[in-house]
Amino acid sequence: MAEHNDKGLAGEELAAEFLSQNGYALLEKNWRFGREEIDILAQKDNTLVVVEVKTRSGSFFGEPEEFVNRQKQKNLIKAVNAYIEKNDLDLEVRFDIIGVILTGKSHAINHVEDAFHPVA
Repeated sequence: MAEHNDKGLAGEELAAEFLSQNGYALLEKNWRFGREEIDILAQKDNTLVVVEVKTRSGSFFGEPEEFVNRQKQKNLIKAVNAYIEKNDLDLEVRFDIIGVILTGKSHAINHVEDAFHPVA
């Protein structure tokens, strides 16, 4: 597996641990709908939290969470709509981004809650 894939998986594992430690119930990791993928689906209280994880080895080119563009947002919205329908859920939905910076054996996590809203 390519190094960037290993880094991405490591970041997703750190993000999942972070969410668990902060009271989120993990529902799914790497849930797929066609070509779309949601890194983490979690629940906190009555909210379904859709989490996109961005992992980088530094922030020289910008913070990891800045790399979730409009197309990725549309893809996440499409995928979560399918997840909600498939599982017949009646929950509020929130879109979060977790930026992970891995440097050597240390890491930093930035959890951006309510990072974006679906646009009509």
